[in-house]
Amino acid sequence: MVSVRKLVLLGSLLASSGVAFAAEGGVSPKAEPVLFEHGPLPVTNSMVTSWFVTLILILFIRWLVGRPSVIPTRGQAVMEGLIEGLRGVFEPIVGRTAMPVAFPLLVCFFVFILVHNWSGLFPFVGTVGWSEVERSTGEQVSFVPWIRPQTSDLNGTIALALTSFVAWFIIVMKYAGPRRLLFDLFGNKADKKELPAAMYWCLSLVFLLVGVIEVVSILIRPITLSVRLFGNVFGGENLLHNTSYNPVFYFLEILVGAVQAFVFTLLTSVYIGLICNHGDDHDEAGHDNEDATEGAH
Repeated sequence: MVSVRKLVLLGSLLASSGVAFAAEGGVSPKAEPVLFEHGPLPVTNSMVTSWFVTLILILFIRWLVGRPSVIPTRGQAVMEGLIEGLRGVFEPIVGRTAMPVAFPLLVCFFVFILVHNWSGLFPFVGTVGWSEVERSTGEQVSFVPWIRPQTSDLNGTIALALTSFVAWFIIVMKYAGPRRLLFDLFGNKADKKELPAAMYWCLSLVFLLVGVIEVVSILIRPITLSVRLFGNVFGGENLLHNTSYNPVFYFLEILVGAVQAFVFTLLTSVYIGLICNHGDDHDEAGHDNEDATEGAH
């Protein structure tokens, strides 16, 4: 088959040529090189989108906040309100001990994934790029968009999931330690004084087997996190293309994008809190008792 690469400017999300391609072939499941087509590390269209969106986020937040001051400006108040709202959601899950380190990571995950999930809804994303056209018939063979959502590329979601996994391990080792981790995974949670010895050791075997299953579930977390996010975003991209960007599905994808960003961030916080969120209530009660004692004196 003889084909020629042809620049296609599809204009907007509703451009007829872009919709026609999507209706026939759908969205490609893999990211395509757009700057370097050869070499071990090609620069793909999803990477270009990631860099562009990250730069826009940094510039927008810097512009919105400006120079931080004691008396906040309107933009600073908006950002502080957003941060405090997210803190109120994640702090009870993560725990006060690990929150100072985990919270910046969680905020970055939520904002980054949310904007990338929604980036596929912007004009020109996925509809402007290179088209392979057959010389003899003039028919379009394939289409490679210049930019596509980073979270619609499995490589991008795997990178996010691996970052979440490595951060989880570092935070757990720092604030809980290997001893706490091993006890939470394999330790017998029953009270030895309240059970017969035979039953206690049988429970120890049960907890050991449960711990092995838990280790397997921990190891597959990067897979489940990445596939869940990729499947929802990639499926939404195909849905929009095959329905000619129906407004009903368009607004549905806005909701799905927000939910998936929250789910990814929430699961990361839950994984951290399961190990690190121990003793906060006890410490808080202890501080209250100390304050009451000092007040009585």
